Amino acid sequence: MGADEKQDVARQRFDVADAAPVLLDERGVITSWTRDAERLLAYAADQVVGTEAVTLLSAEDARRAPEVAGRCRADGGWSGLLTARRGDGRPVRLMVRVTSAMEPSGPCRWLVLLSDMAEGIGWDMSRQVLEQMATRSPIGIAIVDTNLRFVWSNEVLEQFGSGPARHRLGLRIGDLQPGIDVVGIETQMRRVLDTGEPVLGYEHVGHVRSAPHRETAHMMSFTRLDDEDGHAVGVYYTVVDITERHRARQRLALLDRAGERIGRTLGIRQTAQELADVVVPSLADFVAVDLLDSVFQAAELSPGPPQATDRVPLRRAGHQSVNQGVPEAVVDVGEVATYLPGSPPLRSLASGESWREERLDPLAGEWGSMTRDATFLELGLHSVMIVPIRARGITLGVTTFFRRRRQEPFDADDLSLAEDLVSRAAVCVDNARRYTRERDAALLLQRSLLPHRLPEQGAVEVSACYRPADELTGLGGDWYDLVPLSGARVALVVGEVPGHGIGAAAAMGRLRTAVRTLAALELPPEEVLAHLDDLVVRSAREEGGGPDDDSAQPVGSGCVYVVYDPVDGQCTMAAAGHPAPAVVLPDGTVTFVDLPQGPPLGVGGPPFESVELALAEGSTLALHTDGLLAHGTGSGADRDQLRAALERSPAPARAGDGPPSLELRCRSLVDALTPDHPHDDVALLMARTRLLGPDQVADWDLPSDPAQVADARKAATRQLTEWGLEDLAFTTELVVSELVTNAIRHAVGPIRLRLIRERSLICEVYDGGATAPHLRHPRTTDEGGRGLLLVSQFAERWGTRFVPEGKIIWAEQPLTGPVE
Repeated sequence: MGADEKQDVARQRFDVADAAPVLLDERGVITSWTRDAERLLAYAADQVVGTEAVTLLSAEDARRAPEVAGRCRADGGWSGLLTARRGDGRPVRLMVRVTSAMEPSGPCRWLVLLSDMAEGIGWDMSRQVLEQMATRSPIGIAIVDTNLRFVWSNEVLEQFGSGPARHRLGLRIGDLQPGIDVVGIETQMRRVLDTGEPVLGYEHVGHVRSAPHRETAHMMSFTRLDDEDGHAVGVYYTVVDITERHRARQRLALLDRAGERIGRTLGIRQTAQELADVVVPSLADFVAVDLLDSVFQAAELSPGPPQATDRVPLRRAGHQSVNQGVPEAVVDVGEVATYLPGSPPLRSLASGESWREERLDPLAGEWGSMTRDATFLELGLHSVMIVPIRARGITLGVTTFFRRRRQEPFDADDLSLAEDLVSRAAVCVDNARRYTRERDAALLLQRSLLPHRLPEQGAVEVSACYRPADELTGLGGDWYDLVPLSGARVALVVGEVPGHGIGAAAAMGRLRTAVRTLAALELPPEEVLAHLDDLVVRSAREEGGGPDDDSAQPVGSGCVYVVYDPVDGQCTMAAAGHPAPAVVLPDGTVTFVDLPQGPPLGVGGPPFESVELALAEGSTLALHTDGLLAHGTGSGADRDQLRAALERSPAPARAGDGPPSLELRCRSLVDALTPDHPHDDVALLMARTRLLGPDQVADWDLPSDPAQVADARKAATRQLTEWGLEDLAFTTELVVSELVTNAIRHAVGPIRLRLIRERSLICEVYDGGATAPHLRHPRTTDEGGRGLLLVSQFAERWGTRFVPEGKIIWAEQPLTGPVE
């Protein structure tokens, strides 16, 4: 049996004519039993006649019988679902309808109609119930024949202005609502008639007769109706007014576009024009943005609105129209827009409040004292909103919205939306004004992004020199830095951002901050660059920027990151699109590190690789940007020129003086290789290596035995005594005890304790574990968990760094006296 046949069977089972009738007396005793009832419930008449009907019900429904009987007596009948027990013991779900069969002069009797619900789809509703569903529904419902003419409709359709239901009979939807998309709607109806597939959620926008000047939106669904032979007889459709939902979606979409397009630059006119471009034609047909002349001059403005004078100096910053060439505008962008005293724009400017007029006087003249004298009728403008441009308590100008083509006047929701859009643009305009006024302060701040003085440390003697291409402003994207690391090590960094100016300086500041943050994580150089590359890619993806966006992005930036360890002279470095450092050996020989070149930051490519080399004490590393090279390419000729300059040492100032200082050598090198007006920014960082003496480092290999903790404390105390640091013995014993205990208890593999006496006392414990400890805050009743808490209290700083074979937990204590 096919699906259609099954549905036919289900429909027949709900037909009253096919129901099995049973007759009950006033006590609910069965007095008549038909053959249909016998087939349905598998009881013969002699088995049930004379018994109470409740005995045929399931136990649960039998308990409901008194309630059902009371409803029958009170309402004259009842209908609903009950479960009965067949003669063979199987339960059967029944649709039961009880009606009074009492004759005028006879006893009270009840007629019960039973329908099998085994294959049914729901309640067998009467025609009266179905008619109530259709006529009382809050949704518009109609049926059209195959010629798309109305044959039935409910009263809800009257709210759309199509008249009473009887007047719609025989007419098509276009006869009743010519202002909507009749072609599109009838196309959907014919599609449903041809295919039999329903169409759900079809939305259209138009003007109905009940609101001819207001654009409304409706959602319709269409279903084909078939006769008993499966032939199409018409289309049943529903219609719901979704105007408010549609307008809410439009407002949200407009706000989204405004957030994307307004304020992409720091240009005042660009921002004003972006506001006008966004709102036309979605909200208005013509928009004019006028700003105070003092805004363009980047002057300091007083809080609150300006006083309305005879002629407030306003200047047109942007406008847009649905008509090409903006014929409604009486002034061009950049020209002075003078308004008449007492005109709505000046009142709004003076009060700081918005103003709306649904219907303009068509014969009224324009508000401005321009050479062209025109009425609103001649300009075709019929509805207006004026919104002051205010940001941070300051009034910057006014924005005027007009409607021309759209006959629907502006309403309160439109004004609220316009105020939201203008407020966003106002902040962007004020930002541009502040940028212009405070540019000198911003330049001063940019210069502070480079370190004025590099941190003091004992690993290297260091000096740096920076020379921007734009010496007037000092803005550039090159930078250098030195970051002290744990274990007396240092990180040396030099990098550059493409471009010049404040954008490059801002991007440089972000990269420098990111590098310092990554350096604090104690990552190897190649991992630092990998994380920095991910950051640049993510930043470029999130911030984007259009063709008019002059904000610099760090994509394509170069960077070289070097880590030097003065304990053993090991130097590890990696580069991302950056020249390899030069090395000046103690004997004056100049070499260049054979450093694998990784791709510039943010452009993608193979993974970054690092190289490790040992540097003799007194070697000088020269990290530089490509502006130091003649061609900026790192070619052989560039390297030869740099080598020659490094080999030439400046002469001492006086006879008998020692070798020139690193600062003098650094400055001389930049002077020798760069012209007076360099084509690119130049940054040079020179670092002369030092090695810690054997008397500054002590280490011990410890077995993984708790008994060794005491020996470790004693060894550390003896070493502190040799170094003359007895005043640190107590705290050092505590730090050593806690760190070694943690390593023995939680880690695996060998354990090594190392003390370093540099500008601070450094305690390091190495183990083969791969998990970092975490600082806990134990409760008073906890028996453990205070080790690292105590270390953090006594140490100036502490942390964990991972090495290929495991990890090192370190803690530093400041020294009270000078280091010999």
